[in-house]
Amino acid sequence: MPTDRFGRDINYLRLSVIDHCNLRCVYCMPLRGLRFTPTEELLTAAELEKVVRAAVSVGFRKFRLTGGEPTLRADLLEIVERMHRVPGVDDLGITTNGILLPELAEPLRQAGLSRINIHVDSLNPERLKRVMRFGSFPQIWAGIEAAQAAGFSPIKINAVVVRDFNEHDVVDMARLTIERPWHVRFIELMPLGGGECARLSLSQYVPNPETRQRIEEALGPLVEMPQVSRSDEARNFRFENAEGVVGFISPVSEPYCGDCNRMRLTSDGKFHLCLLNDDELDVKAALRNGGGEAAVARILLAAVAQKPTGHRLEQGVSTERRAMFQIGG
Repeated sequence: MPTDRFGRDINYLRLSVIDHCNLRCVYCMPLRGLRFTPTEELLTAAELEKVVRAAVSVGFRKFRLTGGEPTLRADLLEIVERMHRVPGVDDLGITTNGILLPELAEPLRQAGLSRINIHVDSLNPERLKRVMRFGSFPQIWAGIEAAQAAGFSPIKINAVVVRDFNEHDVVDMARLTIERPWHVRFIELMPLGGGECARLSLSQYVPNPETRQRIEEALGPLVEMPQVSRSDEARNFRFENAEGVVGFISPVSEPYCGDCNRMRLTSDGKFHLCLLNDDELDVKAALRNGGGEAAVARILLAAVAQKPTGHRLEQGVSTERRAMFQIGG
């Protein structure tokens, strides 16, 4: 697998297939002034397959489809089928809000999808609508149940914790793991893209040590689990005799940049070198000017070679040109 200049093995590619979303979460997307990538500027299913084949050729093995909301791609099943057929793709996942999973979970499983992460910020329907705005708890919960019925395991539930919105709901969400073999992970806010969402991320930030303390005061001690991989962004815990896992993803309070193994592809065809930096290399231009897999591989290796060592949030520096929905998390 490719190794960057800081000695990190980079083998995980996250591909944003669309920047549209059917929600408007307060920390991710403003209600007005949005400009989405036109359909013709999105990478096609065939182009995405070329990127994945090129990535496998240089040592990438893990892939995840993100958005925006990836289930809004009309050709999502074709994308998954194409990627699944590429020899060397060992792990193919998706991150979704789950709203369209009642119709898509089983077809995605049949197409070759390995794993599903579902984003839901509260189990309380009213508070969920405050933070996820256009979100509907019954719809998202139906999506989770559909993913479980389709045989995806373990199901991972992601929640972003936002002060004055859902910080007290973490207890009920963590309680899900006591009787269900799910992974419930709590994610710290990150100020991306400037504008109102970044300002909210700075003012409503909840550090994960506070979230963990709130959970343990209500439900008892969490026992830390052995780390499976150094590159796992989550620190994982379990309640005694619980079925599932409670995870904490803490890019601000406990940065894990030194073990990062990720590269990101934006929906408009740029390799985004680091989530919290603006540096990018254009791969779509190479694809649409006749470049094949070898050209994509060269650009990807150049992106790995230029990958920054970490973020500078403590200095007030973050990405300004792209918001979270344009990068894919």
